[in-house]
Amino acid sequence: MCKSHLMKHIVALLLVCFFMAGGQAQNEPSKDLADNTMPDLVLIFTKTEGYRHKSIEKGVQTFRELGRRNRFVALQTEFSEDFNPQSLKNYKLVVFLSTTLDVLNETQQAAFESYIKNGGSYLGVHAAADTEYDWPWYGKLAGAYFDSHPEQQEAKIDVIDNTHPSTAHLNKVWMHFDEWYNFKNLNPKVNVLLKLDETSYKGGTNGAIHPIAWYHEFDGGRAFYTGLGHTEAAFDEPDFRQHLLGALEWCLKRK
Repeated sequence: MCKSHLMKHIVALLLVCFFMAGGQAQNEPSKDLADNTMPDLVLIFTKTEGYRHKSIEKGVQTFRELGRRNRFVALQTEFSEDFNPQSLKNYKLVVFLSTTLDVLNETQQAAFESYIKNGGSYLGVHAAADTEYDWPWYGKLAGAYFDSHPEQQEAKIDVIDNTHPSTAHLNKVWMHFDEWYNFKNLNPKVNVLLKLDETSYKGGTNGAIHPIAWYHEFDGGRAFYTGLGHTEAAFDEPDFRQHLLGALEWCLKRK
């Protein structure tokens, strides 16, 4: 194990000990401080081989903030080498945060497939759909591949299912500014939560059924994808932060 990876595992252990001791940042109350159960470890994967979103760092910060309040520890990595059985077994959830293009080799892909088949969870955010086009298993896991997008603009989102923890806080209509992906190879077996109204903005190509967030049980694990999160400002929006938190709690099998 290289020094950088060793240090990351040491930091992870220290963070777990910090949480179990009831530690918290000032003015950021954590839930269930009396509960001494070990916090869940969440891996935030941010490697890019194509376009790199400026919102990635803000997204990592958001996951860390949510973790301090909700008893999970979010650890970021840019190293595809972390996709090995020994490392992955430590995490209850792996987040692909606006990853792009070919980020894992065949050995790392096999390790991640095994992780999901053994009950692991996946959460894809925005450009996670612009990733691993030559790995069909990943496309089915994520639920779709990116095809194109128009300019950033506000659009109307219809909440199709408000029983899921990621959407229970939303009204039937959510107006949101983002970069709206058009998709290809949509997996028909996913459960759609949010759908774009293409009449409310310019440039949609998926038609009357244009999903933008969904979830499903896949190959032994859980998978969730949201197309939102292109802009840094999105991660400051309370509705989007709650959307992410609900997705996390479902992926962590808390709800």
